[in-house]
Amino acid sequence: MGWKETAEPILTRMPSVARPEGHVPFKRKLAWTAGVLVLYFFLTNVTIYGMGTGSSDIFGRFRSILAGGQGSVLQLGIGPIVTASIVLQLLGGADLLGLDTQNNPRDQVLYQGLQKLLVILMCILTGLPMVFGGNFLPPSPQVAQGLGIGLGGVQTLMFLQIFAGGILILYMDEVISKWGVGSGVGLFIVAGVSQRLIGGFFALPGIGNPEQTGFFPSWILIAIGEQSLGPLLGSGLQQVLMSESFGLIRLATTVLIFVVVVYAESVRVEIPLSNARVKGARGRFPVKLIYASVLPMILVRALQANLQFLGRILDQQLANMPLWLGEYSQSQPVGGLFYYMAPIQSPGDWIPALGQTTAEAWQIALRVSVDLTFMVIGGAIFAIFWVETTDMGPEATAQQIHGSGMQIPGFRQNPGVIEKVLERYIPQVTVIGGALVGLLAVAANMLGTIGGVGGTGLLLTVSITYKLYEEIAEEQLMEMHPMMRQMFG
Repeated sequence: MGWKETAEPILTRMPSVARPEGHVPFKRKLAWTAGVLVLYFFLTNVTIYGMGTGSSDIFGRFRSILAGGQGSVLQLGIGPIVTASIVLQLLGGADLLGLDTQNNPRDQVLYQGLQKLLVILMCILTGLPMVFGGNFLPPSPQVAQGLGIGLGGVQTLMFLQIFAGGILILYMDEVISKWGVGSGVGLFIVAGVSQRLIGGFFALPGIGNPEQTGFFPSWILIAIGEQSLGPLLGSGLQQVLMSESFGLIRLATTVLIFVVVVYAESVRVEIPLSNARVKGARGRFPVKLIYASVLPMILVRALQANLQFLGRILDQQLANMPLWLGEYSQSQPVGGLFYYMAPIQSPGDWIPALGQTTAEAWQIALRVSVDLTFMVIGGAIFAIFWVETTDMGPEATAQQIHGSGMQIPGFRQNPGVIEKVLERYIPQVTVIGGALVGLLAVAANMLGTIGGVGGTGLLLTVSITYKLYEEIAEEQLMEMHPMMRQMFG
């Protein structure tokens, strides 16, 4: 008996959101999407009951792409979903699952059930160390005394809350995927990054985060003389260019990422198509430069976040962790293997003049090289996995084109022939696009961005927003012309 027969009774009984039986009107899709988004913002402001003071965000600067909120019910964010996707993509890439999700409905159900089961497992494996493995979410002695359950009881209560939050994120994502517009994971990333971007541009001193003043208020304060700069040929020039609040290089990087991603989304190779049965019916299949989208970058950064998570847990648990493995100061790696594997997140991580790093030049160069290699190669590899597991590869795409009654002019109407034509473009473009996105993410992090959202977070936000715009435009077109909806399913 194979693993599928053994696991089928469990995987097929995993709770799921029912699919709509018919067409969901566009306005209703928008209502579901907006409702889930409001619920998401509400839950990120619900503090974990029983948590004491002195907590620290174990995700650190990865928080912008892992969504959720530090110290809230959604503490885990989309981390468990992304980690489960990494495991499934690696297993699927090695062909260890033996599931045909393209043609076999039973295998599709098993795959979805396996994904949910892995997410639940990751909620447990991520939540337990956060609550019990260190001082990341300290329990409140007052709550323990008031309830009479001890600190261990309060920690268990806290774990149950963040576990429930992780499960809520899972099903909120499924609601949007089936009843709304886009995907929940993408929407939550856009929501979190947009919030930080708005704060980075417009935050007023003393309002919200008292330590943060937005880009525009900072320059207004400078213009009216309320905020002073150093000499323009010394520290003043450095502040004008590199300051976290009002640095012009950060503004230029943020704008440039927007422009580059929008331009890259429009760069494509268009393969002509024609309908064999309907004369004059023609179309084009676009193979975009960023064919796999920017979403595989979530997987690469999540893998880095999990490695750094492991390092902080080991630092908390091992009294004398070997220096070659990791050396920590104020919960940040400053030496050892975990230091070199930590991604560059801001200019202060690699420019000693900014006073945020004391590492030697060769150490900084090695860390930048490791981050660049990890992102470029990892981006290409995960882009390939993404294309194959989402049925965007040459074989699956050829079957879809053939099934719609279309063919490539001048070639026989055969899926094998279409596949050979697509193999000239899709694999190469997938690798180039994945590597390019990784390079852009590292470059943006090194130069800095407004609000400290990071290059990956900004790339994801622009790309996801662009795709949401395309999907909304398509939905509106289908609403205006119902016949088109019947033609394209």
